Amino acid sequence: MRIILLGPPGCGKGTQAEIICKNFSIPHISTGDILRDNVKRGTEIGFKAKEYMDSGRLVPDEIIISMMKGRFSEKDCKNGFLLDGFPRTITQAEALDDLLKQMKISLDYIINIDVPDEDIINRISKRLSCSNCGEVYNLLYKKPKNEMTCDSCGLKLNQRDDDKEEVVKNRLDVYRKQTAPLIKYYKDKIKNVDGRKNISEVTKEILNLFNS
Repeated sequence: MRIILLGPPGCGKGTQAEIICKNFSIPHISTGDILRDNVKRGTEIGFKAKEYMDSGRLVPDEIIISMMKGRFSEKDCKNGFLLDGFPRTITQAEALDDLLKQMKISLDYIINIDVPDEDIINRISKRLSCSNCGEVYNLLYKKPKNEMTCDSCGLKLNQRDDDKEEVVKNRLDVYRKQTAPLIKYYKDKIKNVDGRKNISEVTKEILNLFNS
């Protein structure tokens, strides 16, 4: 089972990725995790990536693709994988296609979790997090027992700067310009899922696609 999971920030990709990967015993692959792992292990390519990261520059696509090649070759990818957050652009999608063709790997499903911008803004702008233990809450569907207080450690909850409405709008603008065109790029294979539903309903819809 080889899957690409697409969707705007705040659509629930991370939650669904975790559920899908657990159900099918496949690894959840994100570029952030791969970058951090290569830097931590001090690989040659991780060293190159770190130079860009330390200077605040974007890591070039060719470095990301090289890391992907190494990751796909690992034993836990034998039965498949789920890509989350990659590709982000048409250029990355084309490079990924070339890599998969080279490795004789085919994608089984490309799923887009579709949520309107106004719903995304409403969701993310209601999100609160604990800077101490990392627990995340949402005033729409996962409220803390006591207002602005973490249930786990009792400390004050805060809204992250990148969860504020104006920042969310900017993130969505970037997504619509850079990543949304992938929906057209993958038009012959992509399956759309209504991400406005609750978590279990979205999961059910995705699993139904796999069984259809």
